[in-house]
Amino acid sequence: MKTLIVGIGGVTNGGKTTLANSLQEQIPNSCIIAQDSYFKDDCDVPVDSSGFKQYDILDALHMQTMIRDVDLWRRDPESFLRQQGLKPQLIAPSINKEVFVLIVEGFLIFNHRPLNELFDKKYFMEIPYDACKRRRSSRAYMPPDPPGYFSAYVWPMYLKNREEMEIFLDGLKTKEELLAAVYEDICQEIERLRGKSA
Repeated sequence: MKTLIVGIGGVTNGGKTTLANSLQEQIPNSCIIAQDSYFKDDCDVPVDSSGFKQYDILDALHMQTMIRDVDLWRRDPESFLRQQGLKPQLIAPSINKEVFVLIVEGFLIFNHRPLNELFDKKYFMEIPYDACKRRRSSRAYMPPDPPGYFSAYVWPMYLKNREEMEIFLDGLKTKEELLAAVYEDICQEIERLRGKSA
């Protein structure tokens, strides 16, 4: 059995979750770990000097728990799939050639070095300021964004976190275009892994 860990990161409302879900639907033996599932309780999220809750920093997240879950998947992808209510699909003729794919998506997944080092493939979604602000304002957050939060905090934090990235995807492309490009790239990697000797 072989494993492949795919990271899909990027700006808030950039299309990460949509892409991750579409990939998971198309790729056999895949599952998703979403960073948004690891936020600390609101009372434990740090506050900056302007009074803004700092959701866009690693200290707002239970990153050790997220790493633990990725490690659980790495140790036994089949069991992890079953725990998620998913049934493994044996596609390759031999279990030794089967490839299990973990899709990790989130806005800071590449900024946490222990997690970043685990990725075999990395994709970073980006969109311009105006499109991002428009998309974010159309979503309901709990707690809701205070006035000025996006411009004064969310976007500057994205720009800071973006400095560490190297590979980018244009989040303004259609869902179908993004899915096709990333899916093809991942399928090539799966075939490469299947071709390697067990």
